[in-house]
Amino acid sequence: MTQEILAAVEARFDDQIALTQKLIALPSRRNEEGAAQAFMATELAARGYRVEEVETDTQALRDHPGFSPISEHASQVPSLVATHEPRSAKGRSLILNGHIDVVPEGPAEMWTTPPYDPRLEGDWLYGRGSGDMKAGLIATLAALDALKRLGFQPAARVHVQSVVEEECTGNGALACLVAGYTADAAIIPEPEDDKLVRANLGVLWFEVAISGRPVHVREAGSGVNAIDAAHRVAESLRKIEARWNAEAPEHRYFEDLAHPINFNVGRIEGGDWASTVAAWCKMQCRIAIYPGDDPAARAAEIEAHLRQDLGDDPFLSNSPPTVTWNGFFARGYVLEEGSEAEETLAHAHMRAYRAPLESFTTPGYLDGRVFVIYAGMPCLVYGPLSEAIHGFDERVSLPSLKRVTQTIALFIADWCGLEPVDAEA
Repeated sequence: MTQEILAAVEARFDDQIALTQKLIALPSRRNEEGAAQAFMATELAARGYRVEEVETDTQALRDHPGFSPISEHASQVPSLVATHEPRSAKGRSLILNGHIDVVPEGPAEMWTTPPYDPRLEGDWLYGRGSGDMKAGLIATLAALDALKRLGFQPAARVHVQSVVEEECTGNGALACLVAGYTADAAIIPEPEDDKLVRANLGVLWFEVAISGRPVHVREAGSGVNAIDAAHRVAESLRKIEARWNAEAPEHRYFEDLAHPINFNVGRIEGGDWASTVAAWCKMQCRIAIYPGDDPAARAAEIEAHLRQDLGDDPFLSNSPPTVTWNGFFARGYVLEEGSEAEETLAHAHMRAYRAPLESFTTPGYLDGRVFVIYAGMPCLVYGPLSEAIHGFDERVSLPSLKRVTQTIALFIADWCGLEPVDAEA
């Protein structure tokens, strides 16, 4: 059966690539995921799955401990959950989760070819979202398709989730959990270089607003430039970054990482006129936190630090910056070793790769925290080798993608068990 499953994925891998290209060609930036979700809904329904929409309902989520603040930019597009029900549930249930949203592509002229014109070159598939994570999302369908072509379907309930808001709040996956979608395990095929994520940092997003004192530029000395002041605020926040990085030895799985905590000013805007001293400036910021850290406590630490550290600033001491929490307010997580799900994945990986499964620690956000922390279920974040995610010329390795798809198919067979395909499906 192992060889038959490996061969079934191999035989239709070109079709899998073509389907992935179609999805990449549908831009799905935040709040623009509608066309891509419609595509996914059509593909899932065509396979006989019951497809349901899950709204990101602020009122339903607001009191949940995993909720992240929603800004006016939050996506209004629903997440999707497609469900397979077996004739007789004999195996263990599974969630196959992936996010449909992608980050902005940046200046198009900095791409070798247009970001939403997916291209194949050698062993790579290029395009925004190719690695992060449309190739992984389609891989979950391809794994199920391969089993079906062999005449089998999972002998357990399986939910395929295509969620929004992963790149900014994590509320899409959380909404699916709150709506009642749970299972015995989950797989998220994020671009993780053929490895399993063992531990993952949490993330905070916040806006820092600085007010200046505008005057004509000829009298610049009598005013206060908010953009100049923003640089001093950013320098102050770098001190928090350094202090938190010094704590790494206290945190399991992060002891040997030199710089796990990364602070970033991802966007800055301010001022109204080249000849007017800037009256305002806003910075959109991101910083990581360790597993076990309380986001509210770390947020309070940042606010207190700014008040104290800028206390001697001639202007900012009397006109302090305003901090607004406007996105990720997410805990990190640790996937404890030794679960049956991990053992099943390791066995499947060995058969597909003929090499042991490795695990590692990653400093980026993952929706795995939703399942591990708030559902108490093992979540295996495991996916293909990719390069330049969030950058230019993003690409995913096709040989890696094929083996990941084979691994997922083998995992489904082992974890869920198999039964003959329902003749009515």
